[in-house]
Amino acid sequence: MKALVYHGPADVRVERKRDPEIEHPNDVILRVTTAAICGSDLHLYRGLIPDTRVGTTFGHEFVGIVEEVGPSVRRLERGDRVVVPFPIACGSCFYCQRDLFAQCENTNPNSELTCGVFGYSHTTGGYDGGQAEYVRVPFADVGPMKLPEEVSDLDAVMLADVFPTGYQAAEMGEIKPGETVAVFGCGPVGLFAMKSALLMGAGRVIAIDHVPERLEFAREWGCSDTVNFAEVDDVVGTLKEMTDGRGPDVCIDAVGLEADGSALHEFLGRVLMLQAGAANVIGYCIDAVRKGGNVVIIGVYGPPWNLVPIGTAMNKNLTLRMGQCNVHRYMPHLLEHIQAGRVSPGAIVTHRFPLDAAPHAYRLFAGKLDGCRKAVLEM
Repeated sequence: MKALVYHGPADVRVERKRDPEIEHPNDVILRVTTAAICGSDLHLYRGLIPDTRVGTTFGHEFVGIVEEVGPSVRRLERGDRVVVPFPIACGSCFYCQRDLFAQCENTNPNSELTCGVFGYSHTTGGYDGGQAEYVRVPFADVGPMKLPEEVSDLDAVMLADVFPTGYQAAEMGEIKPGETVAVFGCGPVGLFAMKSALLMGAGRVIAIDHVPERLEFAREWGCSDTVNFAEVDDVVGTLKEMTDGRGPDVCIDAVGLEADGSALHEFLGRVLMLQAGAANVIGYCIDAVRKGGNVVIIGVYGPPWNLVPIGTAMNKNLTLRMGQCNVHRYMPHLLEHIQAGRVSPGAIVTHRFPLDAAPHAYRLFAGKLDGCRKAVLEM
């Protein structure tokens, strides 16, 4: 089969690989029809995630058709069209039974950090991803969700990660009707956090970024206000001025370890690699949110540590919530939102490419070139 293959930082190629096979009785083999490139794939692409090995196929957001079914699989059959959540979960362990699918203890047993994940570093189990013609899907009775015909691949592929991740961010913010929510980052996850905040009754959503076309789309997406942090002297002070001097009720970090805006954090985290990325947005959130407010961290950070103003958070009586998304728990509910017409997730897609053009798609997305907000690969 053809698949995207990692050869080192900023070097991905489309090559021939051996077709995946059924390895366990509860596996299925999926013929991929659409795969998206996620912002967290760019962390791998740039060589920022430990133990990302040459030969790995990326891709944890994909939709496809079941081609082969393991003998223990009961819920799927050949020909079913499904979307697959990015966390690989067994469905029966201590954490899965508590809907904490992203902490499954059976799909990545050598790690205390997270579950198995498709197409990511070997710290998440070393499972090949879906930016390929075919992919093996373990625990097929637990993860994949069948799709109705009327839901397009473009809408459905957003259910694998970015839509549920943004929704979980808003949910963790415990947004009350009429509250003000500030979302740092107008990439796909940030956009879905904004949309989800509005669905949950937020009275005002403020989008923060420095890419003009992304801020413009955030306004079209429903945000009442936008802030270009490159055009203000102090983004924290600006947010306080916009909220009667107190700060937003909820601040969401949808950026993660590659945030711009702090020379110190960029130097320590992205040049010297002395901390796990540039954690300046966490600091902005803690400083900007009102006393007694909620800070949500949904952008990706790696271990072991970051410079974070935890003393400020403690003295302001803040609640901090964070975590990888437990996608399985949200997919059916968010599918209902799509079917009811409340959200059109595919609207965030700006670029569509064949698999052979994947290296070019990565360069565009990584460089934010040509207005690239979300790129998908179609097989």
